Parts: sequence; structure tokens; C-alpha cells
Amino acid sequence: MAVEIIATGSELLLGEQVDTNSAYIARRLREIGLPVHYKTVVGDNEDHMVDAIRIALARADVIVIGGGLGPTLDDVTRPAVARALGRELVFRQDLLDQIEARFRAYGRTMGENNRRQAYVPDGAEPIPNPVGTAPAFRIEHEGRVIVSLPGVPREMEYLLEQAVIPYLKITLNLQRVMVVRTLHTVGEGESRLDALIEDLQQSTNPVFGLSAKSGQVDVRLTATASSLEEAQRLLVEMEGKVRERIGKWIFGADDDTLEGVIVKLMSERHHTLATVELDTGGVISSRLTSSKTAGLSSAAFAGGLVLSDPAALSKTLSVEVDPVEHVAVMARAAQRIRAIHTTTLGLAVMLQALGETPGIKMYAALAFDGGTQTADRSFGGHAGLAPQFASALALGLLWRHLRS
Repeated sequence: MAVEIIATGSELLLGEQVDTNSAYIARRLREIGLPVHYKTVVGDNEDHMVDAIRIALARADVIVIGGGLGPTLDDVTRPAVARALGRELVFRQDLLDQIEARFRAYGRTMGENNRRQAYVPDGAEPIPNPVGTAPAFRIEHEGRVIVSLPGVPREMEYLLEQAVIPYLKITLNLQRVMVVRTLHTVGEGESRLDALIEDLQQSTNPVFGLSAKSGQVDVRLTATASSLEEAQRLLVEMEGKVRERIGKWIFGADDDTLEGVIVKLMSERHHTLATVELDTGGVISSRLTSSKTAGLSSAAFAGGLVLSDPAALSKTLSVEVDPVEHVAVMARAAQRIRAIHTTTLGLAVMLQALGETPGIKMYAALAFDGGTQTADRSFGGHAGLAPQFASALALGLLWRHLRS
């Protein structure tokens, strides 16, 4: 069964707003066994919306439209659905009464333009909206189901959970559930990981997916079954096989972040850390003090030094700078920052442009009681992404030390 999401709003096409609604809808539909096959984003233009709906009707069984149900002229979902289905817009007094009641509850007077929200395509079943002023609706047409939801996230989520998902489960007689498990890796490239689990990826249930990010590769497993317990059993079984092959690079799963895992490990093992970053803009410090890690990092992370000139290493840390031996320089910087802050760990990272040769080199070093570990890697991507990759190189080095 094919599902399509149509997101409306010119702000989405202009890059002024990120479409988080569609992601939420897709996740929830996936969980009830309705994976999304297509997603379309359309501006506030009725003709374009009509075209998008007609295309969706030709290829999808379920169409979920988000947005365009407001009272203004650029809210075109209602007339667009009616035109696409060859139906009339009809006025519903009960909807107008609901809208007026909502305004009274807010202590406000309803504007005349809000009457537009009391119109729905002929044959549509209104979905009352107790948390907003925009009534939603659903309509069945030639074996297809169209659901139209408000664009306000709070309203959309409420109506999806309370009205739409129960309706879809009953109407479509959904008997299967879909569960996703995402394993996060660091320290190895996508192609190498792919080769190591290539035979496992022939599985049709769970289904695999690999996704490369800045210095990180995710392995996604999607299982479908008649019950949540069975789907989870399939995931656990396949995850075990994956971990046997590439477990030494897996730092976490699902909502885990590399920095979050690291801070937790440091706290559990009573480690403290100080860092020095050269030409990264302080990415590591930012990641270690993000809102998701702040609760633990205050005790584990002593502080970070952010520099933009190699000569500053000599001025601020009394570290001799060698124009050739960059790995050795980072090792000395990690040892020095550890000594200054009296921490158990010191981490240093540096980016170096290769001059006339395209590309960037990344160097990292971790100092600890009894030694130093180093790592270096070439980077040939966009220079703006290099700091994030460098942070992954350095944090990966730290993570491997902490888990050993």
C-alpha cells in the first residue's frame, strides 16, 4: 500500500522553514505499517496543489496533506482537493459553530475570513479540531483515502494521534507494525561497512539502509511483523549479526549521539577532559556542552581552548610548533592541555589545508595517564564540513579509548 505526504507552504520551498511535520507523520505512519513512498512539497498555489494531488491519486492509496487549512487566501488545500476530485466545496454550519466557539474560548471575535474554514469538499468527513481553529477533514475517493491536517505542529500531532491513526487502522484493516532500529558508527567509511555486511543486506525483513553523515555512518534496520513483539525479535536477531561484523565501530543506537555516549562513559569511569582545537571553530567544545550533554558534562568536561593560528599553540600552551610533524605537535598539545587543567584526559585536534594540493588533513591526539594515542586522516570534501569530520575523528579516538 503506497502512501504519499503532500506538504504545503511557500515558506518550505523558500528555505525559510524546515518541514518537521512530514517527518513526524512519516514516523507515525511507519509504526502502524504504512511506509511513505513519496513526499511532495508544494507552494501556496492552488493550481500547483491540484496538480500535486492528481499525481498522488495516480500512485498512492493514502494521501496525507499537511497545511493550507487557515483562513487566508493563500490557504488553498480545501479548494485544491475539491478541484482535484471534481467535487464542489460545501459550507458546513456545524464547522462554523465550532470555529466560533473556539474564538469565544480564546476571548476573541471571529473574523469574517474564518468562514472559509467552514467549507470542505463535498462528501468529506470533517475532523473536529479541539486544539485550534482549523477543522481538518478526510475523504474517500475511488478506493483512495485523503486526509488533510493543519500545518500548526501541535494541532497536526494531536489530530494525527487522536483521529487519523485510529481511522486508518480500522479503515485499512492494518494488521502489521513496522519498527526501526538505527545503529550509529564512527571510525570506518560507508563503503567498507557496506562490504562487511553485504550478505546480511540481502534480507527482506528486516530491510537494511546505510546513511553516511559528517564523520558518522548509520545502519538502519526496518522490521515488519504482525505484532510489536515479533518485529522487535526480528530486529534483535539481525542486530546481533550486524554487531558481530562491525560492532567495534558501533557507538550507539537510535537517539544516542557520540558526544552523549562519551560524556556518559567519562562520568561512569570518573574521567575528566580538557581539549584544544585548532581551526575547527570549537566544534568539539560545542558538542560536549550541548543541551543534551550539559547535565553530565559540567563535571566531566573541564574546558576547551579554541585557536585559529598554529603559532598560538606556542604562545598559549608553550607547545613547540613543527611545520612538518603535525601528529607530534598534537600529541604535545594534548599532553599540555591535560597538565594545565589537571584532567585525566587531554584531547587535541587540528585542521591543515594542503596548500596548492586540494584537500585538508586532520590530526588528533589523546593524552592519558601512561601514554598518547594519535589519528590522522585526509579530507577531500567541502571545506565547510571539515570541522565536523575532524570532531568525529577526535571524538572517535576518545570513544575507543574509553570503551577499551
